[in-house]
Parts: sequence; structure tokens; C-alpha cells
Amino acid sequence: MTEAIAKVDQTKTYSLDEAMQLVKDTSTVKFDASVEIHVRTGIDTSKSDQQIRATVALPHGTGKTRKIAAFVNTEKRKEAEAAGADVIYGEDDIAAIKETGKIDFEVAVATPDMMQKLAVIARILGPRGLMPSPKTNTVTDKIAETIQALKKGTITFKTDDAGIVHTVLGKVSFTREQLLENANAFLDTLRRAKPTSVKGIFIKSTTLTSSMGPGIRVAA
Repeated sequence: MTEAIAKVDQTKTYSLDEAMQLVKDTSTVKFDASVEIHVRTGIDTSKSDQQIRATVALPHGTGKTRKIAAFVNTEKRKEAEAAGADVIYGEDDIAAIKETGKIDFEVAVATPDMMQKLAVIARILGPRGLMPSPKTNTVTDKIAETIQALKKGTITFKTDDAGIVHTVLGKVSFTREQLLENANAFLDTLRRAKPTSVKGIFIKSTTLTSSMGPGIRVAA
């Protein structure tokens, strides 16, 4: 780790291209580490209309398969199964989640007619970022298309309580070009998601890092 840190000039802000190569060069763990990006935005976190939550289709995915749950009516069940949903929930399953508080998935999609039924478990799903939302295209009648997109690498990101966005761009084993394309797709989407009420600088700072690797400041 000391050697990895020594490769990074902490007084320098690197270009995205330079930083991405450094991320790969400073990953010293024995597993295929994730490449992360952390962006501090200039939103006012006290204002609800400035909270950011958006979806981006990463050209090369994240390198990780997420467990997808589909909350659908009976008519859409076969469609969800064929598209590759890992778990499929109906009204009885929602009642079970409400009773136990247990969930076993990493992202959820739902048909519009199921949203009213999901209200009873909003306090379970919401704090974990698992509540389907039109803002992230996870409330839709196009269940098969949405599930397939999520399987291919569509991710959702949002600002945290400090106005920072954290997300994964891929794996260290990806080529630099693949990681750069993913990073640019994410940054373009983030810029487009800028709330109209935000004044001043929107992207205040950007940092790249690998799992357990040193942070690298980026001019983005």
C-alpha cells in the first residue's frame, strides 16, 4: 500500500486518462478490485429539489451481476422470468416482506400498478435505495426491456447526505479504454442531471480509486 500511495502525487489533479491508468497501476489486492468514482457536487443538500437520482447505461457494465427483483402482476410474471429476473414478487410476497423485513435482492423493478401495493414496504426498501422509481426507469410496463438493461450494466446513482455521488465504474481487469468509456458515460449523465436550481460550480471535485487503493484526484 505504501508503494501504491507513493505512485500518486497528492498535490496534483490528474486528467481522467492519467488517473484511470494510475487506478490500475495502484491496485495491489489479490482479487479483481472494483474501480470507483466519487464526485462531490455543489447541490444544497437541505433542498429536496436539488437531490440527484439518475440512471446510466455503462457501455461495458460494472463487471458484477446484481440480483434483480421484479414486482409484477400475474400477466407480467412470465415476461419477467424470461428476461432473467432473479426473484419475482406478487402481493403475497409484499405482505411477507412487510412482516419479516427480509429482502434478498440488490435492485428492484415494478409495473406501475404494483406501486400502490409497494407503499406498505416503502420504509423497508427506501432507506436501502431499493424502492422502484420512475426517475430511475425502474417503474415501467416494459419489464423485459428494463430487466435486460439492468443485466447489461444499467446502474442507478444518487447523492448522499453530503451531496456526494459514489458509484462503481467497472473492474481493474477492464481495459483503460473500457473504464474511460464507462466514466465518460457516467459523468455525462451526471452533468445532465444537474438540478436547474443549483447555483455556482456543480462538480466540485472528483476522485477515482480502486478497492482498498489510494484516492486519485481528477479534473473532470
